[in-house]
Amino acid sequence: MPIHLSSGGRIVVIVNGVFLALIGLAIFLYHRHKHNKSSQATVDTIVKREVRKERLKSDIILTAIEDGVIVVDNNGTIQLFNPGAARITGWSAEEAIGLDYAAVLRLVDDKNGAINKEVNPLSRIFHEGKPIHDNSASLVAKAGDRFPISLSVSPLIDSGNKVSAAVGIFRDISTERAEEQRRAEFISTASHEMRTPVAAIEGYLALALNDRVSHIDSKAREYLDKAHASTQHLGKLFQDLLTSARAEDGRLSNHPVAVEMSAFLEQLIDGLRFTAEKKGLHLEFLIGSNTATVDATDASKAVVKPLYYVHVDPDRMREVVVNLFDNAVKYTESGKVSIGLTGDSEVVQLRITDTGTGIPTEDISHLFQKFYRVDSSATRTIGGTGLGLFIARKIIELYHGKIWVESQLQKGSTFFINLPRLSTQKATQLQSQEAKDTSPLI
Repeated sequence: MPIHLSSGGRIVVIVNGVFLALIGLAIFLYHRHKHNKSSQATVDTIVKREVRKERLKSDIILTAIEDGVIVVDNNGTIQLFNPGAARITGWSAEEAIGLDYAAVLRLVDDKNGAINKEVNPLSRIFHEGKPIHDNSASLVAKAGDRFPISLSVSPLIDSGNKVSAAVGIFRDISTERAEEQRRAEFISTASHEMRTPVAAIEGYLALALNDRVSHIDSKAREYLDKAHASTQHLGKLFQDLLTSARAEDGRLSNHPVAVEMSAFLEQLIDGLRFTAEKKGLHLEFLIGSNTATVDATDASKAVVKPLYYVHVDPDRMREVVVNLFDNAVKYTESGKVSIGLTGDSEVVQLRITDTGTGIPTEDISHLFQKFYRVDSSATRTIGGTGLGLFIARKIIELYHGKIWVESQLQKGSTFFINLPRLSTQKATQLQSQEAKDTSPLI
């Protein structure tokens, strides 16, 4: 009966386990017989027999796995290529082993452009040294067929704590992607169709509440106010459903440009400050490292600001920051909300910190899932669609960034966003190119 294993981590454990078992066996037998030279031939025989057994076990496991498994050394050369990889790619193991992985595992993006080695997980793993999971790439098989794959890459660390090889596990996700597409199309169509009557209802309720249009008693106004608020919430839900569906199937409008984040946030904060002050909260904007920050909202001090350039769509980033800020204000009854900006040569980090109720530890790992909301007295009284953080994660992932949260109950929360940093030279080049692209033709 075939063995069905689709977890990348499980396969890496198997590969590592086989290697460690062989090494451990050899050491054990050596120590057992090191003082008995006459038994050297016996030791060699036993070791060879056990090695053959372990190799046979690993071959059986790797053959039974339906996913593709590939092992690449630090030169990018394929050292292992299981039958699953051969079936998916169309390359036989005899053809693939010894070749550069890029020639066999040809990855392209959604526009059919080749994914270069700086972005390719099988190359990045040797620099980053941490497991990488990618669901966005497509594979071009030997016959030319193109289909989406799920790719997980894990490092094999040697005794010198360096990445000596990488294990890649991949599978064809065409069926899953087609199902996601059908679900997204249904949600998109239904949401679009329902927005029209909801917008009409909201408009009529607004007219009914307008004193210059109609005259109603206080009790009726109370009911209409509640109906109007509920209709607005429903409209927000439909809009978020549309946005999440587009984010999942790659139809989310996205026009990245070089953005200097400190200037971008300063402009944005001017509009956010009223929201915080209306609830009696202090808003501060901090620029610099975690250990040495300057309050950019203090006009009495001259601030020398580093230039933190990133390549993002300003409208999408505004959507993310406003969503995180609104959440911080909603769940903070007193104190302050801080927006911080820092970075190093590789990363720009944005953080939004509040002094609110905090998030239970068991909820943190689920927080960015679709429709997930923390079940507490605070969330039950505060409206929300459960899609804001999911959409925020999808947007940040568009720019190869990362978003996460750290929180303690009754001590507040901090949401972090890491984005790849552009050098000033690269940002200037992009801005010059953008200016040329948008200049009118004479």
